[in-house]
Amino acid sequence: MEAVLDDFDTYLKAFGYTLLLFLVAGVASMIIGTFLAACRVSPVPVLRGAAATWVTLVRNTPLVIVFGTLSFMAPMLWTRLNFRWVDVHIGPFDFTAFFSAAVLALSLYTSAFVCEAMRSGINAVPLGQAEAARAIGLPFSGVMTQVVLPQALRASVPPLASVQIALIKNTSVAAVFGVAEATSRMTSFNNDFASQRTSIFLCFAVGYIVLVEIFSFFSSRLERRWRVAR
Repeated sequence: MEAVLDDFDTYLKAFGYTLLLFLVAGVASMIIGTFLAACRVSPVPVLRGAAATWVTLVRNTPLVIVFGTLSFMAPMLWTRLNFRWVDVHIGPFDFTAFFSAAVLALSLYTSAFVCEAMRSGINAVPLGQAEAARAIGLPFSGVMTQVVLPQALRASVPPLASVQIALIKNTSVAAVFGVAEATSRMTSFNNDFASQRTSIFLCFAVGYIVLVEIFSFFSSRLERRWRVAR
């Protein structure tokens, strides 16, 4: 444990990267996943088929392969996907090509699970409400944004929370692809202080547990609040 305490700033910075990966990818995956869910219940067959195909492919592909595709294969098809044009520095944090590729991989992968969670919420909204909205002249986009999705989001809080908790832990895959987040730093600590591996593992495990528990607390509060509102 002395190794972590003596270099506690590095420990906190590592979890700072983990938190940033989670926040950016979490927001992006919610936006993409909600759009995919709307497409899956769309009256347009092409949109339904495209969204269903995307969800099926991504959900059944290991996250490491998604990372590898975006890191190595995608830049060969389109050079801008190498993200070398990303070079932002804010305080102690460096947002470079590795971070950008990790965010995109996590966002696309998680969006498939967000889509299915949102679709379960959409199915929980009484069909009569959508029909009533269409009867007063709202187009499909208006029905979704003004009637269905706000209620579906409330119903989807528990499964969405589970998806986002999984995202927190999935950020660890970014360590393999050059992002200096918590798991990457844990590996470097273990390499430098082999005699303290048990305490190092415990310190980093506690860090992940704290992040998950904080998110779980706020998501459970949100679920209770919206359940009462319903």
